[in-house]
Amino acid sequence: MSKAAITLMCLAPLPLTACGNTVRGFQKDGTETGLAVDNATHRVLKASAQ
Repeated sequence: MSKAAITLMCLAPLPLTACGNTVRGFQKDGTETGLAVDNATHRVLKASAQ
């Protein structure tokens, strides 16, 4: 194998690490959004019960 092919094979997975961080970020944002909606729903229901 040539040095260029070995270098390419070593560098090819690097962009995938950025995808993993993006997916984790979307998961965290989705969880936080769900919790915020849940808290807002509880506040609205509590306010309407009074």
